[in-house]
Amino acid sequence: MFTRKTFLKLFGISAAYTALNGFKMKEILTENIMKRKIPSTGELIPVIGLGTWRTFDVGNDQTARNTLSQVLTVLHEKGGKVIDSSPMYGSSEEVVGDLTSQLNFKDDFFYATKVWISGREEGIKQMEESFGKMKREQMDLMQIHNLVDWKTHLKTILDLKEKGKIRYIGITHYTESSYPELEKIINEEKIDFVQFNYSIDVREAENRLLPAAASNGTAVLVNRPFGGGSLFGKVKGKEIPQWARENDMNSWGEFFLKYILSNEAVTCIIPGTSKPNHLLDNIQAGYGKLPDENLRKRMINFINEI
Repeated sequence: MFTRKTFLKLFGISAAYTALNGFKMKEILTENIMKRKIPSTGELIPVIGLGTWRTFDVGNDQTARNTLSQVLTVLHEKGGKVIDSSPMYGSSEEVVGDLTSQLNFKDDFFYATKVWISGREEGIKQMEESFGKMKREQMDLMQIHNLVDWKTHLKTILDLKEKGKIRYIGITHYTESSYPELEKIINEEKIDFVQFNYSIDVREAENRLLPAAASNGTAVLVNRPFGGGSLFGKVKGKEIPQWARENDMNSWGEFFLKYILSNEAVTCIIPGTSKPNHLLDNIQAGYGKLPDENLRKRMINFINEI
């Protein structure tokens, strides 16, 4: 039986996808990826998904698109589901739509995008364009990106949900300064999802926002789980401590993601990547045991002391 670490070491990034066709991943890991409920419906989704900011903004670059198709295949083979995009992300929506439409498991994914514009008519037009670019008749999740004109768009999205064009409604932001407004909205409105930044070195969300989401039955998508990549710079050249390995954390990616998942209010994390081996590493965090409260504190102290 291959472990993730052994698999990557033996086969490397260039061969990892090719080998997937032979092993189909289920021969590498026999347990199922962890799933959590969307509180408003009880639907289960895998705890690790895929963000597309920057990583899928490749236009018509066929070489890049081929690699991204491998990323999507690995996501599916390993049990992942959520793909998050936005009109703000350049060509990402179109690339997602083009690549998934070529896969025979295109309808297995959970498609999420956003509206990012001011004005009712402009918002309707942008959302219609997103449906077209992502090649979806129904969008699983439509989010109001960075709360831009959120009161206007919320009415439109509620109407689209009633008509069956959208399954879930969400709001998003990526800075701690937005937390009070996000909290106020999920306390007062019918919101299925809230998306915001949260990482082991940026834990402000633990104080009020995550508890508010839990108490209101709002699903949580986490962006910037690696602090925009700064966490990897902090641990560069450092070995994973043995006590972390003993708790199913065999890479720094798993370490950072499992800390976030150990908060039960988190529904799914959406780290962005354009590399199949990084996706393999990220999604591995959805397997195995999660840190308890004592281990969470030890993890924080370890990172703070570096």
